[in-house]
Amino acid sequence: MTTADADAAPLMHANPIARVTASLFGWLPISLAALALRFALAVPFWKSGMTKWDGFFTLSFGAQQLFVDEFKLHLFGGEYAFPFPETMALLSALGETILPVLLVFGLATRYAALGLLAMTAIIQLTVPDGWANFHLPWAAMALSIMTFGPGRIALDRILGLERAPLHR
Repeated sequence: MTTADADAAPLMHANPIARVTASLFGWLPISLAALALRFALAVPFWKSGMTKWDGFFTLSFGAQQLFVDEFKLHLFGGEYAFPFPETMALLSALGETILPVLLVFGLATRYAALGLLAMTAIIQLTVPDGWANFHLPWAAMALSIMTFGPGRIALDRILGLERAPLHR
């Protein structure tokens, strides 16, 4: 029993709502929720990454042109071109392809989530109107994965790379 469980034990006996809630939802393994969270964050980035390639390690012309002509950083009330747009397009495509794979397999999970959080911040600066529908949920998922880890259904856990496994 963890300290948090010990602190919650008296409440469980005193509060019938807490007992009902624990019996209804206590059977759900946290690792299953962590796996679903990793997939939920990985899917939109993977789909976007797949649109940026014209073959094996061949960045599409359209992806490059987005960073050259279309995408602008919105900073301090102004719009600014991306520095080194071809390099940014390549880094974006690589990040959107590699980081979701790492998340799904649960390998370097917290670092992959950190990378996607950084990408989300840059996307927010590029498309400021997307914060409520896309960027905020992505950031929340990435922060949750970074905080709680990959769960037990992950290569990090199997390989012993995750020191603090979740209970249940």
